[in-house]
Amino acid sequence: MAARTFTRCHLLTPPMQYPPPSEAFATPVLSDQAVRHTGGLRLHPGTPFPLGAMWDGKGTNFALYSQHAERVDLLLFNRKEDSAPAHTITLQEKTGPVWHGYLPDVRPGQLYAYRVHGPYAPERGHRFNPHKVLLDPYAKAIGRQLKWDDSLFGYQIGHKLEDLSYSEADSAAFAPLGVVIQEPFAWGNDRAPRIPLPDTIIYEAHVRGMTKLHPDVPEALRGTYLGLATEPVIDHLQKLGVTSVQLLPIHAHVHDRRLHDMGLHNYWGYNTLGFFAPEPRYSTHGGAAAVAEFKTMVRTLHDAGLEVLLDVVYNHTGEGSQMGPTLSFRGIDNCSYY
Repeated sequence: MAARTFTRCHLLTPPMQYPPPSEAFATPVLSDQAVRHTGGLRLHPGTPFPLGAMWDGKGTNFALYSQHAERVDLLLFNRKEDSAPAHTITLQEKTGPVWHGYLPDVRPGQLYAYRVHGPYAPERGHRFNPHKVLLDPYAKAIGRQLKWDDSLFGYQIGHKLEDLSYSEADSAAFAPLGVVIQEPFAWGNDRAPRIPLPDTIIYEAHVRGMTKLHPDVPEALRGTYLGLATEPVIDHLQKLGVTSVQLLPIHAHVHDRRLHDMGLHNYWGYNTLGFFAPEPRYSTHGGAAAVAEFKTMVRTLHDAGLEVLLDVVYNHTGEGSQMGPTLSFRGIDNCSYY
């Protein structure tokens, strides 16, 4: 076991205030000083808010929070199968702790991730490693799920220094990727039921477990968001007299490597990969389709008078302890996110 000393995160720069939404985000900055990169992609300054990838109908704004990073590269992939990005674009703008840029040439369906440069100093809480491809913590959908490989770890597996060692293995072929989505959805007159607490009767359910073996749910929809919104399930909930459905974690999560190697899965979903992206395995087609199907489920349950509650745990993620992989938060800014 390697000797280690734990200290509080060493701040490389004074704390900086994040710009308030009203001031930070209006219209992306489209100046004549647009920078052209490989493949002819145009890069404008963009805005630091909202975080994540935001398609506005004309282009996509990318914004990533990392107070201690020294450089941030946006990676654009053409296909899920690609082992390397088609484009690497260094974000030129930084407002406070947020790195940002606007690309008029990027549309919904674009797969993306980041490489973040900075100090690798675990003893000071910093675990930057630009060899690791990182999922956007604010990605709204998962475009490619991770494939377990030693390269996903920021340190060398089996090294005597354990997580204090440094890995130069590139994880581009195995890392999870986000995907740019279209935001509009036909909510119609949908409104949350807002059941008064004294009148609330909660039914806790697992999206997959609720319908995976249900004989009255269409086979293609079993174990999915849409399956939970079918008439047989809604009829059952209404007959029970419940007012609210509390769903066990529906956000994208990691199946632990130990379980994967044993041919098992993390059924409960508490090892979060992305808090803002619905779990793609609970949709019929995955990727951006998971967002539309999740919203359809919520709208349908609301229409039936059922409130939807989500079970979320923020005190740990799928990256686990210091011996876990570097998939997102850890490599973007370990000190800030953890």
